[in-house]
Amino acid sequence: MTGFLRFAGILNAAVWLGAAVFFALSIQPAVFSTEMMNLLGPKNYPYFSGSIALMLGDHFFHVEIVCGILALLHVLAERLYSGKSVQQLWLALLIASWVVALLGGYWIRPKLKELHPRRYAVNLRPEEREAAADLFNAWHKAAQLGNLMVVAGVAVYLWRVANPPDPARFVSSAKFRH
Repeated sequence: MTGFLRFAGILNAAVWLGAAVFFALSIQPAVFSTEMMNLLGPKNYPYFSGSIALMLGDHFFHVEIVCGILALLHVLAERLYSGKSVQQLWLALLIASWVVALLGGYWIRPKLKELHPRRYAVNLRPEEREAAADLFNAWHKAAQLGNLMVVAGVAVYLWRVANPPDPARFVSSAKFRH
């Protein structure tokens, strides 16, 4: 059973890390690429590419929620099956990574969705659009920093799951008696 639990934990952490890296290094650059600009046209590109990125980010956020829940359930299952207490450092790292992902999805992403249309709204004065763009950029930097923190935390968590501590070796006192 411990082999299955370890495999499930490694698989979940690998999926979470892989999804985060794929989103950051492939999906986002593709949405803001020159190919996308040629497809959408220079006039439509800034608004629609940002909207597409936000939409895809919502789907990625759902993956993060599921992977975080599965990781926490995995830690609980390991605890129940092995009877050993969970190391607080690893649990804190996992919870912190998941909380940062939750903050990104439930706090930062709604701000980005609210500010994105305001950056391009034709019914606003230029200074209002500029203020919205500046605020959007600040929130976007916070989101990028959060994503970087999640990637780092999940990478360390994956390493921990793939390399569990050596089991304690207990030697009975009968072995030393003659």
